[in-house]
Amino acid sequence: MNIPTLLLGRILFSIPFLALGLMHFTSADQLATLVPSWLPGGILWVYLTGVTELCAVASILTGRYTRVVGQLLALQLVIFVTTMHVPGLLNAPDDLMKQMFMTNILKDLGLAGGALLMSHIYADRS
Repeated sequence: MNIPTLLLGRILFSIPFLALGLMHFTSADQLATLVPSWLPGGILWVYLTGVTELCAVASILTGRYTRVVGQLLALQLVIFVTTMHVPGLLNAPDDLMKQMFMTNILKDLGLAGGALLMSHIYADRS
């Protein structure tokens, strides 16, 4: 495999998780409104998922534990889709909000697919 291409791919793939992970700390109150009401803990889930995303960045960039981290990251993203984005889409009050939730569904599904690909590509290197 082309090592510079893989390195660039890892760097580019980590950028959304770095930005989103940091946003979980800088915008925790706003993100807490997305935590399902049936899930106890509220804002603690925001901080926890922020930590998991930042840990994923470290794994992606260092190439360590990428198999398990890729699988767990994909699972987390699919959980986001099923517990926040799909219900948000179904209950959106207007078309703009529907577009926002649909964009997040597609983003998270695409990132989940990328995480699974990374998990497979780096399976023997962890």
